[in-house]
Amino acid sequence: MEIPRQVKSSTTKQSGDAAEDAALAYLVAQGLRLAARNYRTPGRGGGEIDLIMRAPDGTLVFVEVRQRASDSFGGAAGSVGTRKQRRIVFAARHYLMRLAVLPPCRFDVVSVQAGRVTWLRAAFDAL
Repeated sequence: MEIPRQVKSSTTKQSGDAAEDAALAYLVAQGLRLAARNYRTPGRGGGEIDLIMRAPDGTLVFVEVRQRASDSFGGAAGSVGTRKQRRIVFAARHYLMRLAVLPPCRFDVVSVQAGRVTWLRAAFDAL
């Protein structure tokens, strides 16, 4: 999916929000429904999940959205290292504690790079 390139004068926050908007629109077009956006655990040292989506089969999908200008250093998808994965899993466990019934879950990454959205399903497992 093509998205408009960001204007250089935008802030990192604006750029990140635009990438999340593009990822959300893409996932909704693929049949997923938004459950939560920018879910954060309370307190310091917690984690944050950019998008929590529900797949048509009921799977709860925790989505990390990454944006990069180029493929350098592994690109957008390659920037989700072990430490970041641990923080996402921590936040996912916190989110799941609120649910009475645990659904199937997975961790996806959506990369927004050079004007393209790429969806990596099951990009990593809970550690």
